[in-house]
Amino acid sequence: MPAPRKFDEETRARAVRLYADRLRDRGESKLAARKHVGELLDINPATIRNWVEADERAGRPAGPDAHDSVDPAAELARLRAENAELRRANDILKTASAFFAQAELDRRSYSAGFGGWW
Repeated sequence: MPAPRKFDEETRARAVRLYADRLRDRGESKLAARKHVGELLDINPATIRNWVEADERAGRPAGPDAHDSVDPAAELARLRAENAELRRANDILKTASAFFAQAELDRRSYSAGFGGWW
């Protein structure tokens, strides 16, 4: 059995937020919302359920009305920062992908120069 993974607070908050958004926007069942978010973030739906219940016990509702108390300007700023971070990560991944693709082409052309026995 694999060791349990530890998630940081940001990941937990994001999962709970995505779950609440899914409930609000799609109107699907709680289980379906947890499964979707779980697949999206590679987190067990039962773990998400535990996080949602913990937030509810702490007085932070995760249901459809959870975002009514959020400051729209603060939420926009947070989303813009997250978007910028994701764009930077995407640029890094594109660069790495191009690097490894070129390395693979170089490897193939090098081995082809030896009659393919390589």
